[in-house]
Amino acid sequence: MPVQIYNSLTKKKEEFIPIHGKDVKMYTCGVTVYDQCHIGHARSLYVFDMIRSYLQFRGFKVDFVRNITDVDDKIIQKAIELKKTSKEVSEEQIRLYYEDMAALGVSKADIEPKATENIPEMIAHILVLIDKGFAYAVKGDVYFNVRKFSDYGKLSGQSIEKMQEAVRIEKDSDKKDPLDFALWKSSKPGEPTWESPWGPGRPGWHIECSCMSMKHLQTQTLDIHAGGRDLIFPHHENEVAQSEAYTGKPFAKYWIHHGLLTINGQKMSKSLGNFITIKDALLKYTPDEVKMFFLFSHYTSAIDFSEEKMLEARKALAKFDVLFWKSSELLKDQDVEPFQADFITKHKQEFLDSMDDDFNTPKALAALFNLINDTNKYIDENKADSHYLGVIYHAVDILENLGRQVLGLFRQEKEQELTSELQGLIDERIAARAAKNFKRSDELRDLLKSKGIAVEDTKSGQTWRWV
Repeated sequence: MPVQIYNSLTKKKEEFIPIHGKDVKMYTCGVTVYDQCHIGHARSLYVFDMIRSYLQFRGFKVDFVRNITDVDDKIIQKAIELKKTSKEVSEEQIRLYYEDMAALGVSKADIEPKATENIPEMIAHILVLIDKGFAYAVKGDVYFNVRKFSDYGKLSGQSIEKMQEAVRIEKDSDKKDPLDFALWKSSKPGEPTWESPWGPGRPGWHIECSCMSMKHLQTQTLDIHAGGRDLIFPHHENEVAQSEAYTGKPFAKYWIHHGLLTINGQKMSKSLGNFITIKDALLKYTPDEVKMFFLFSHYTSAIDFSEEKMLEARKALAKFDVLFWKSSELLKDQDVEPFQADFITKHKQEFLDSMDDDFNTPKALAALFNLINDTNKYIDENKADSHYLGVIYHAVDILENLGRQVLGLFRQEKEQELTSELQGLIDERIAARAAKNFKRSDELRDLLKSKGIAVEDTKSGQTWRWV
């Protein structure tokens, strides 16, 4: 079946047909680098990396751009608090952002442009909007005239009247209309600044995504524009307006938005003490456990992060681990040719059909778990089959490839040699089992798992492997 995507613009599921054959131009809004990334950012980074991977798996050529906002009110405020420059704050947070991505096992985009590197293009874009009558300058600021763009509200599905009710009237504003949004802001003393036809200033938040997406994807109409559901209004709505007013063409054919994340039923907030950074989450959980937690829910759904759900993710991954260990023991030192069995073909197709259906990862995972169950059953009941090892090899190969290539699991490289610390823990667990100290044995099992080692108890004793 063809790939189907729920399009936030048309509010329906549609067949995915790129503008130019198999070439896909995909853009997603990245991070604003004023603080460390949290697990909500992790979901966004992972989900769109996974969608890109699946499209590539299905034979599309994906050009993927994800921006970095490195000039913004929040960055300026953080710089004031820390008594640093905005550049110092943004550069430090960009470094931490890339560390988080590497630790999580999320691939970089093909291009990750910074806002500050694309100011001339933004100024040129704004000049065209002024020339076309869609924007106006006043006292060093430039605003987009929302009422001049007749399609304003088509992405969020809101009328101008409804938006007007919710808008807060700003004090001392020189805007013609409370709905108008800033394209260029005059700089206050001590703020980062660039020269422009309207005086020293900096770009507004919305304009950067329009300019960087069109510039770096070399198109005026994107195939896919992606981001969090919280960005639909006003950010993405404003992107549509300023882009289509500039080009006279549709800005993006498909809009994809992921659901938001709460923690124990509450919105994540530093004041509530439930703000979990990616770095802190990865001290407690493995990257694959975090990804498995995300995969449990459809990307469009809101999800709630909790200890119970993370333990469910750990147990789910253990099903892969047990089969991988069992098969590695059976296939060790064997020269095996893969052999296709009907149950493998069936579950692989179920996986593909689920992913084709708007990247339905809960159903796709169900197909993989069914493949695991049927492979375990086959191992136990078909030892006399002449293709026994070939079937096992093929089933595990499919699981590993779909898990790694599509879902981004099992990507962390394994250490080749044990450290003395890890060897000591393994030996201590053997001694604990021998002494029937099962409480300590279980504690050591969990500790080793957190360090990337799974231990198994067999009739011949304890074995271990990297996970």
